[in-house]
Amino acid sequence: MENNKMYVYHLVTRQKMELGQIIDFNNKRNTLFHFFFEREHLNSNGDDFIKILQRNYTNDGLMLHKEDADVAIKYMDQTMRAIREVIVEMVRLEEHPEYPSRLSCLYAAKSYEDILKWKEIFDSYNRKVLQIVKLQVVGNYFEGDGNLLPKENGVSFSRKIEEARQYWNGNAYNELPEILINGSIEVVEIIDDF
Repeated sequence: MENNKMYVYHLVTRQKMELGQIIDFNNKRNTLFHFFFEREHLNSNGDDFIKILQRNYTNDGLMLHKEDADVAIKYMDQTMRAIREVIVEMVRLEEHPEYPSRLSCLYAAKSYEDILKWKEIFDSYNRKVLQIVKLQVVGNYFEGDGNLLPKENGVSFSRKIEEARQYWNGNAYNELPEILINGSIEVVEIIDDF
């Protein structure tokens, strides 16, 4: 949908927002982009995952010390999520270019109850939530179900593409509702301050 005025709820995780704050979110990269596409995982020697594999692979197999195994796990987790986001973005550009990109939007929920579902998920990952705010949005948005996103697993890319199509097409159940928003966004209420 385009340029409709709406009110949504948002979890603030990095820097607290202020009442009346205006956010212009047009073609601006979000935290998700930076988290998945710009972070590097290195061990104390400065080796990345590929160098660690090359150095530790022998005819007897692969043996990793804890630090190197931690780098490998973090790299694989980030890479699986980045692949998911690239596939979801590819499908959006091809089939639904009118929707906001997941890589340049703000994430929100339609109701306070829905944003609490997301807070519970953030809490389970020890991701600190600073505030819950109510926003007024004049811009583009997409209502989706986070449960329909491609999973972080080893299924084929063609299956992940089909999962991405399901996400963009939506469904009636909306088990984990999310709204992707961009445009002119104003903080109209600080609901919870943690």
